[in-house]
Amino acid sequence: MHIVSGRWQLGLALSLTTVILWGLLPIALKGVLLEMDAVTVTWYRFAVAAIFVFIFMAVRKRIPNFKALKGIIGILMLIAIFGLCANYVFYLFGVERITPSSAQVMIQTAPMFMLLGGLLVFKESFNKWQWMGFASFVIGLVLFFNMRFSEILSNWQGAYTVGLFWMLLAAITWAAYALAQKQLLNTFTSNQIMFIIYITSTLILIPGSEPSQVVSLSSIGWMLLIFCCLNTIVAYGAFAEALAHWEASRVSAILALTPLVTIMSMKVVAYFFPDYLPDEPMNALSVVGSVMVVLGSATTAVAGNKKSKIIKQSPSP
Repeated sequence: MHIVSGRWQLGLALSLTTVILWGLLPIALKGVLLEMDAVTVTWYRFAVAAIFVFIFMAVRKRIPNFKALKGIIGILMLIAIFGLCANYVFYLFGVERITPSSAQVMIQTAPMFMLLGGLLVFKESFNKWQWMGFASFVIGLVLFFNMRFSEILSNWQGAYTVGLFWMLLAAITWAAYALAQKQLLNTFTSNQIMFIIYITSTLILIPGSEPSQVVSLSSIGWMLLIFCCLNTIVAYGAFAEALAHWEASRVSAILALTPLVTIMSMKVVAYFFPDYLPDEPMNALSVVGSVMVVLGSATTAVAGNKKSKIIKQSPSP
């Protein structure tokens, strides 16, 4: 069993770095999607990540043994590959249609689906605090979207409703990836798993992508695309390093703050750049709901520290 270094200050700093980067990600993605399609953006993110992770592993001589990809291991890897690949694409389909704030709150259902999957697949159990956290999460989700009820219920084919549907699918596919990765960690390291996923997903998305779209990008578009590509690498690296210095449950509790970072960042963007992106309409119930989502997510992570074997990771793609 991995033993953390005990340098909690460094673990906290790295966790907060990840929170900030993943909190800003949907805002940057929303801007890129104004100039590129979702599949092409995802293709670039996977391709850049594959190159960086390959160099990292080559230097450390930890290239994965592909001969191990047979039988149940091969099936689990396919689930992880298609799960995360679909998660990235579906997430962007959702971000195209809803606000970054809504996207970040909705995608928090992903770790909940993962935990529920643990109950069904691995026969794990929730303690009373985790059930309380889950209830807080669900109630908070309902409160956050209270101003959108009429739009969602009256127009099932509307852009916002469809966007929420895509985000729900993104959450489900991420949970499938996370559950498969849990088992794959018995054979590969996390970096080896991510490299296989990155390189394979890059190949899978080639037919549906148009890499030449970068030629027509504006200077802002270029900066946002570069930020999105590097964001995954730096944020994931900070997250992985945080786990080396701090308990996974505490890291997960900090990562639960990500939606609040997105919501506050959107308010700042809307104030200084009102024509850039539409802000999420919020009232007092929405604010209370967002806080309950964060507290509920954090509670399920911390309360399950002793009984659950699943490491709760952030679902932000």
